Amino acid sequence: MQLRTLGSRTWDLVTGSRHAPEVACSLWVADLLLSGLIVMKVPYTEIDWKAYMEQVELYLNGERDYAKIRGGTGPLVYPAGHVYIFSILYKITNNGEDIFRAQIIFAGLYMLTLALVFKLYVKAKAPLYAFPLVILSKRLHSIYMLRLFNDTFAILIAYLSVFAWQNHYWLIGSIICSFAISVKMNVLLLLPAAGVILLQALGPRAFRAALLMLQVQIIVAYPFTSKFFVSYVTRAFDFHRVFLYKWTVNWRFVEESVFLTPEFAQTLLIVHGLLLVFFIFTRWIKPSNMNIINIIQTIVFPSPRPPAVHKAILAKMTPEYVLKTLFTCNLIGVLCARSLHYQFYSWFAWSLPYLLSVTGWNPLLQFVIWAAEEWAWNVFPSTKLSSFVVVLTNGLLITGVWFGTKKDAEYTKSGSRTLPEMSSISVTELPPIIPAATSPSSAATIRPATRSQRRRKNVGR
Repeated sequence: MQLRTLGSRTWDLVTGSRHAPEVACSLWVADLLLSGLIVMKVPYTEIDWKAYMEQVELYLNGERDYAKIRGGTGPLVYPAGHVYIFSILYKITNNGEDIFRAQIIFAGLYMLTLALVFKLYVKAKAPLYAFPLVILSKRLHSIYMLRLFNDTFAILIAYLSVFAWQNHYWLIGSIICSFAISVKMNVLLLLPAAGVILLQALGPRAFRAALLMLQVQIIVAYPFTSKFFVSYVTRAFDFHRVFLYKWTVNWRFVEESVFLTPEFAQTLLIVHGLLLVFFIFTRWIKPSNMNIINIIQTIVFPSPRPPAVHKAILAKMTPEYVLKTLFTCNLIGVLCARSLHYQFYSWFAWSLPYLLSVTGWNPLLQFVIWAAEEWAWNVFPSTKLSSFVVVLTNGLLITGVWFGTKKDAEYTKSGSRTLPEMSSISVTELPPIIPAATSPSSAATIRPATRSQRRRKNVGR
C-alpha cells in the first residue's frame, strides 16, 4: 500500500507543475556545464559563418545594394536585422576570424534561449517530465555551438515576443516579433496565430499592432530600401526561393522530379492554409467565440466592444492558450514547408516537449515520439526513412494537439456564462480594448463585488 501511495505521489509530481521553477534551474545549470564541454571538446564545423562574415564585410565597407552583397555560399538572402547582428559579431570576433569567441557567444545565446523557454513553460504550467527533454537534443546543441547559424538569433527574439504576449503586452510583443522577422523570415510562420490572438485581445486595435510591425520593418530596412528598394525586398523576402533536393530533411522520401514541381509547392501551400483555417475556427478563436461574420465585422466595421465582454475574453487568453496556439501554428508551418534544412530544427525543437504534453498521451509515448524526431534530425545525409519520420511525427503531433485541446475548447465555450456570444452582439456594440477608465458606476458593473455581496448575504442567513 505504501509503495502504491509512493508511486501515486511520484506520478502526480512528474505530471504536475508544482516544482517547475526549481527543476528548470537545476536543468539550466546542468546544460551550462554540458554546453561548456561541447565548446571545449567537440570540433567546430564550418558551414555558413564565413559567408555571413563576407557579406557583412561588404555592408561595413558601404555596400547597400542587396544584389551586390554576396558570400562564399551565394547572395545575401536575409533581412536587414541579420546584417546588423552579424556586423556586431564581425567586430567582436576580429573580423570573423576568432571562431572560439564566436562559439562562446553562441553558447551564451543558447543558454539565454533555454532560460526563456523554461520561463515560457513555467508560465504555461508544463508538466515536470517535459523539462528534461528540452536540454537533451544533440542536434540543437550542434546548431548553436558548432554551426553558428543565424536562425538562433531569430528564435530568441521571437520567443521574447511570445513571452510578452503571454503577459498580455500585446503591442510590445508585436514590435519584438517584427524585429525577429527582420532577422529571418521563418518567424512569419507565427503570424497567423499571432493575428488571431491580437484580433481577440485588441479588437479593432489589432490593426495598430499590425501597423507597428510594418513600421519596424520600414525603419530597419531603410538604409537599404532608400535607394535599392526592389533589390532588398526581392532578396530579403524571396518567397520563390527553391532549395536543393539533396539538402532536404523532410521530403526526401518524395521523388526529386515531384519535389521540384510547382504543383508540389502549391499543394503544400493549400494544405497549410486549410490546417490553419481548421485550427482557427475549432481551437484558436474559442476565447471570444467569434465566427467568420464577427471577424469580418471587426475588420470592416471596427467599433468598441462592451467592457465586460472584453474582460471575459482576456481572462481566457491564458499563458497556456497563448503558448499552445503559437507553438502549434509554427509547427503547422514546419509540417507544410517545402524543404527543411538541419538548422531549421531550431525553429521548433524547443516547442516539441511542450506540444507533446498538450496531447495528453502517455509520457512514455511522448518520449518515443520525441526520440524519433530527434533521431531523424541527426541522420546525415537524410534518407527516405528519416525524412518520412520527420513528416510523420510532426503530423501525429499536430493531430494529437488538436485532440488534446478538445476539452479546452469545450470548457471555453460552456464556461463562458459571463461572456455573451459574440454573434449576439451587433456591429454597433463591438469593442474598447481596454476596459476603460470609466465612471465609478460603470466600473462597478465590471468588478466582482456582487459575488462578495452574495457571500455576505449567505453568511447572514
